[in-house]
Amino acid sequence: MFEPRTTNHEPRKAVCFVTLGCKVNQTESEAMAQLFREAKYQVVGASEEADVVVVNTCTVTNTGDSKSRQVIRRMIKAHPESVVVVMGCYAQTAPGEILGIEGVDLVLGNQDRGKILEWIERVRAESKPQNAVRGIWDAEEFEELPQLSEEHRTRAMLKIQEGCNQFCTYCIIPYARGPLRSRLPENAIAEAQRLVKEGYPEIVLTGIHTGYYGQDLGGHWSLARLVGELDKIPGLGRLRLSSIEPMEYTPELIESIVTSNKVCPHLHMPLQSGSDKVLARMNRPYSLKQYQELLERLHQRIPDLAVTTDIIVGFPGETEEDHAMTLDFVRSCGFSGIHVFPYSKRKGTPAADYPDQVPKKIKDQRVKELLLVARDSQETFIRRFIGKPVEVLIEWVDPKGCAVGHTPHYLQVHLPSCEDGKLWSAGQFVTVILEEGQCSAKQ
Repeated sequence: MFEPRTTNHEPRKAVCFVTLGCKVNQTESEAMAQLFREAKYQVVGASEEADVVVVNTCTVTNTGDSKSRQVIRRMIKAHPESVVVVMGCYAQTAPGEILGIEGVDLVLGNQDRGKILEWIERVRAESKPQNAVRGIWDAEEFEELPQLSEEHRTRAMLKIQEGCNQFCTYCIIPYARGPLRSRLPENAIAEAQRLVKEGYPEIVLTGIHTGYYGQDLGGHWSLARLVGELDKIPGLGRLRLSSIEPMEYTPELIESIVTSNKVCPHLHMPLQSGSDKVLARMNRPYSLKQYQELLERLHQRIPDLAVTTDIIVGFPGETEEDHAMTLDFVRSCGFSGIHVFPYSKRKGTPAADYPDQVPKKIKDQRVKELLLVARDSQETFIRRFIGKPVEVLIEWVDPKGCAVGHTPHYLQVHLPSCEDGKLWSAGQFVTVILEEGQCSAKQ
């Protein structure tokens, strides 16, 4: 069962990845794929024959666990002769549950991922499933994975941080990712330099609690300082910041964003609720007044700043008054995009045991109402740019010559084929006059 397939008497080693969940998971899967390439594996699609199948799981909600199990079983059925590896957040929090699925050969959590090939060989040698998950709170250092290569895209994800110490009452991530760990700055900067040399015009800084970068590095490093160093890299076109919590915007970070000519004027700042009472029950460490004051400071310093956010609807104990306050607060913020999530119980978190759960029917109705507000807010933001020149980084060109790309404000722009017969090319910066119906805001 565990022997590599052969072609003309030569071993043919192939691996496929199925990735669920967030952009951090996607970045980690790409790094793992590079590790397999270095071991002479061919990375193939999920429908192709493979000696090893890796499912990178998500556990943000109970629904995420369920979807992960469905995908695991589907891949086992599709690849009955492959070594099936399950890794990621669900694997970290429930390794025994996953090993109970017949056909799973290896469970790997959110550390020791660089040893995956060693564990696969152990599975083959012993012909029995292996549990390689260790307690995540034992993790003390950022785990360096292979630097990304052969990922032919215009936007590169650069992971700089791992872990979270916040413990919001609805969130399982601290239990899946462990404590804060920052990547050594010299490693982050070196990879950014390499990515620019390889032709990536845009780099996105990502992590679990990105804004707390450097807190564990002795006090000399911070996200603000790292942004300042990356800003100096010759040839870097854009530097984009992923989600940063409201309390992480220090004066130094704001200054580094404002003074940079490379940091994109698009920030993702989770709100989660427009009710102070609900925020307190969520264990969110800010008030609506603090959030509003931060928005005002940012907008004063950065003209036409795009701010996207996350909001959880129907958190336990949320009343009609709380919901109405959220709608009003969102209207006042001028967000360029909003991710709306109905609250979903997550076993193992305090909120899952709160007695005042909101019925699904009410949550669904509140989601619809908030989505209408979100759409109006998004359309209002887009209208600021209609008839004005915008810079677009082209990311994809279809066979007919039409292109899709993003502005610095993360507006997705659709470009028709060139009238002069020339072709758009991925990685190209172009300036166009934005027209009605040509773009949408990405979140």
